[in-house]
Amino acid sequence: MDERIKNARAQLDAHIREVVRWHFSPETGTPFWLEKAKTFNFNPLTDVGGWDDVKKFPIFEDDWLRGGPVRKWVPKGYADRGVYVFETGGTTGLPKSRIVIDDFKIDYEMMSDTLPDQYFPRGGNWLMLGPSGPRRLRLAIEHLAQYRGGICFCVDLDPRYVVKCIKERKIAEAQAYKDHCIDQALTILAGGHDIKCMFTTPKLLAALDEALRGGKLEEKYRSIGKPVPRGGVRSIKQAGITGIFSGGTEFTPQFTREAYEEMLDNGEVYMTPTYGNTLMGLACSKPIGPDDGFKISYYAPQPRAVIEVVNPKNYDEVVPYGGTGRVLLSTFTKEFFVPRFPERDEGEREKPFEKYPWDGVSGVRPFSEIAGSTVVGVY
Repeated sequence: MDERIKNARAQLDAHIREVVRWHFSPETGTPFWLEKAKTFNFNPLTDVGGWDDVKKFPIFEDDWLRGGPVRKWVPKGYADRGVYVFETGGTTGLPKSRIVIDDFKIDYEMMSDTLPDQYFPRGGNWLMLGPSGPRRLRLAIEHLAQYRGGICFCVDLDPRYVVKCIKERKIAEAQAYKDHCIDQALTILAGGHDIKCMFTTPKLLAALDEALRGGKLEEKYRSIGKPVPRGGVRSIKQAGITGIFSGGTEFTPQFTREAYEEMLDNGEVYMTPTYGNTLMGLACSKPIGPDDGFKISYYAPQPRAVIEVVNPKNYDEVVPYGGTGRVLLSTFTKEFFVPRFPERDEGEREKPFEKYPWDGVSGVRPFSEIAGSTVVGVY
C-alpha cells in the first residue's frame, strides 16, 4: 500500500506540472489564468512542481465563474474546438458556468470502468431520471450509455423550478412537479424500451419506488392498452432495472440500508453511489453493503481531481483521518484548472485503500455553516 500511495502521488505531481504549464503558457494558456497570474507573488511555470505547491494559488472563488464572457475560460490551445457550457444549480443567484470540451466524456468513461457488467450490461439501455437543461448530467449519462453500447432515455426535469416552489412554500406544487417527473419515467418504462440501467437521485429513487409499489406502472400499462406482465411490476427489480448509478448528499448509511433492503431487493439490484459536481467530475464510492454497515466512502478520480477534508477555519490544515471538515476540491485537466475550491459540503476524511490509494471522504452532507442546500439535496 505504501508503494501504491507513493506511485499515485508521483503521478499526481507529474500531472499537475503538465496541467499548470498548459494553463499558464502564453501559447496554450487560459486567458483568465494568464491575467490572474499577474497578481501572483510566484511564477506558476517555474514554481509549481506538484501537489504541495498548489497551496501557492489563492483559494478558488466561485464568483469567478458567475457571468461572462465565458470564453475567458477556454485555453488558447483549444480555441478552435467546439465548446459546451454547463451550469451549476443556479439556486443561489447567478449560476456558475463551466466550459467543457471532452472532460465530461472522459470522466464518465473512467467511471464506466468501475461498473460491474453483471448489473450494468453492455448494450443495456438507460433511464436518466435527474436534472436536465444546462447541467452536464443529461449529456454525461447519455454519453455513458452510448459508451457502454446502449441508448439513453431522458426525462425533462428543471430543479430550479422545484427550488423556487420550496422557497415560496408551494410544497404541493413542488410535489406535483415531482409526480410529473416520475410519471415521465413510468411512461418510458412502460414503452417497451428494455431499460436495464438508471441514473437518479436518492429522493427520486425513493419516489419511483413508491410509485411502483402503488401500482402506478401497472396503471400506465393499462392506460396505453398493454397487458400487465405476469407477476406484476411493483418493484424496481420487476420493472427490469438491474443497475442504478445515483448521486446526492442523502446517501447516509440509514438511507442506503433502506434502499438496499427495501427498494433494491436486498442488493439484487446493484446501486453505486457517487459524489461529484460540474466543476470536479465524479468521485466513486467503495462497494456498499451490510458488511461495513452501509458506509459510503468517496474517492476522487486522481490525478484529474483531488478531494481534501480541511479545517473550515484554515483551508491549509487537513483534518486527521476520521476527523470532520469541509470538502476542498481541486480539478486538474487541460480544459479546466480549479485549485482548492471550497465545496458546500462537509464530511469525514478517509484513508486510502487498494483500489484508490489516496484520501477519500465519507458522510458527505451540506456544510452546516452555509445556508441552503444543493439541488440534488432538495430533489
